[in-house]
Amino acid sequence: MTVYENIKKYSKMRGLNLQQVAEKAGLSKNMLYQYKNMNPKVETLDKIAKVLNVTKEDLLGSENGKPKHIDLADDDLFMTYQGKPLSDEDKELIKRILRGK
Repeated sequence: MTVYENIKKYSKMRGLNLQQVAEKAGLSKNMLYQYKNMNPKVETLDKIAKVLNVTKEDLLGSENGKPKHIDLADDDLFMTYQGKPLSDEDKELIKRILRGK
C-alpha cells in the first residue's frame, strides 16, 4: 500500500476523514490528497502518525495492515467497533480488560 492509502485506511479506522486528519496535523485541508503522487516529508509524516496514533512505519507500510503500537494512556486514543466510535464507558472497560484489571 502507498503512504496515501495507509493514511486513508487509518483515518477511516479512527472515524476521521482526510481533511480532519490534515487539520489536526496542522496541514492545509487538502494536503493529504497530494500524497497520492508523492511522499510527505518526515516531519509531516510524524504529525500525521501522531494524529492517527500509529507509527511512521505503519504509514509507510506494515506487514499485517494493523497499527503496531497503541498507547492506552493516550487521551487521543480512538476506538471504534464496526466503524462506529465507542462510548467513553466502553473504552474504559476495554482498557481495564487489556491491562488485566
